[in-house]
Amino acid sequence: MSSYSAFCSNFYVNQKLGLKLDLPERRETVLDLFDRVRRAFPRLCNFQRYEGEVALESDSAEREWQWVALRQTSIRSGHVNPATLADAYHFHQALLEVAPYFLSISPLDIDMLEVVFGFDFDLEHEPARAVHGHGSSAQHAYERDAIVFDALYADTPFAQLFDPNSERMIDAQPTFTIALGDRGNLQASFEVRTKPRLPIAGDRGGDPISVFLTVRKFGPLASLDDLKNMFAEITQHAETLAEERVIPHLVVPLHEALQARGS
Repeated sequence: MSSYSAFCSNFYVNQKLGLKLDLPERRETVLDLFDRVRRAFPRLCNFQRYEGEVALESDSAEREWQWVALRQTSIRSGHVNPATLADAYHFHQALLEVAPYFLSISPLDIDMLEVVFGFDFDLEHEPARAVHGHGSSAQHAYERDAIVFDALYADTPFAQLFDPNSERMIDAQPTFTIALGDRGNLQASFEVRTKPRLPIAGDRGGDPISVFLTVRKFGPLASLDDLKNMFAEITQHAETLAEERVIPHLVVPLHEALQARGS
């Protein structure tokens, strides 16, 4: 795990099972699933409601924590700062095994399965250096975009589009998606995010710079048993892309840019 967490404040593995039809909304169905998950993972004891979502979480004040959330057409889960990747995988696979049966999910209903490797850079303890001599919270927020631009664009043609002497970078959030293979049903997305989102399950609050590697595969499946192999294929690609591309070309440059600004 050292290669995943050494250069960032928090590392996490999230999962999303996307569906074509709405999940059942009966109280008994949702509570029965959450009770089953809680028995397997006793730390998950906090029931929460968010906009359009219900969630079961462990104590988010701890460095390592887990969560499960149900939305209208998706089941999401996350493991923040897992001790090992195997621990995170075990948690997500356990949910894939039980959720379809509690929620009456058919193989035809499965739209896609995705796994996210997330790397957060918490600026809370970084020096709040003002932009152009000003120190407002909004301008400090812009500093995140300047950090991303310096780390990822400074030596590219994009740098010629920006004059730091008279202009301020206010949005630098690169993202792109690639197809893994010829069929196009297996994809990977790379994203850097500097802006906060609306509160949802798994959100620790604060305004970090975040790097997301998302690997997804689209259905349908012949059998629910295929979810296990689908998950293994996705995580294998995620590990390879993280180690060969995301960490050296996104995570490390951002870490070095933050270190340089804090020195």
